[in-house]
Amino acid sequence: MKSLMPLTLVIAGMLAAGCLYHRPAPSAKRATPAAVAPQPIVTPDNSLTARVVSYNASGRFAVLGFPVGQMPKLEQGLFLYREGMKVGEVKITGPQRENNIVADLVTGEAEVGDEVRDR
Repeated sequence: MKSLMPLTLVIAGMLAAGCLYHRPAPSAKRATPAAVAPQPIVTPDNSLTARVVSYNASGRFAVLGFPVGQMPKLEQGLFLYREGMKVGEVKITGPQRENNIVADLVTGEAEVGDEVRDR
């Protein structure tokens, strides 16, 4: 039993030295929440977009084609754009058939293929 005591002390000393060796230095920099890059916030674009499918110049109304699942409310105002430039405004009047709805031209002009947006 007495012969095991020096061996136990040597092993304990080696373990303690090993633990001290692997301990991080107190001056080591740790990542703070401010140093971590913030996660980007992603929000869906719920704006209405459509195309002018048909235009009647004498009646000053247009038929607008919307994507599946998007349809404006009656009496809602929308803007007409051609090549990125605003060219007019329309007001949704109906009737609606499938993805197409009729809108009266309030100001400006319209042509087939013009883009319609709510902003």
